[in-house]
Amino acid sequence: MNQQASLYERLGGKKKIAEITEDVWTNHVSNPDVASRYANSDAERVKSMVTDFVCWGTGGPESYAGKSMLEAHRTMNISHREFMAVVDDVMRALDKNGVTDREKNDLLGLLFSLKEQVVHL
Repeated sequence: MNQQASLYERLGGKKKIAEITEDVWTNHVSNPDVASRYANSDAERVKSMVTDFVCWGTGGPESYAGKSMLEAHRTMNISHREFMAVVDDVMRALDKNGVTDREKNDLLGLLFSLKEQVVHL
């Protein structure tokens, strides 16, 4: 693949990102550290918003019309442990979908760049 390709392209575009998001969701709702955070969520809406956010954030053509990460998580008081559980769920989904180390590391960088916007707010 072209070294100049966006992370969006290297992940496989919207279709593959949506598949990864589906697996992340499955991991979240079965993870005792974070499952309660998702219990009353509209699963299809959340997955759609996350897919659009990841597509947009990785250089895809999709637009993201949802709340900022700061606004969306402001009153949730998410712990460091919960944040790391989410990261672990994402990593498991990436592994399941055959994502290479380069793309995993780039996506991890994006996730950790958002940490201050979601933890303990």
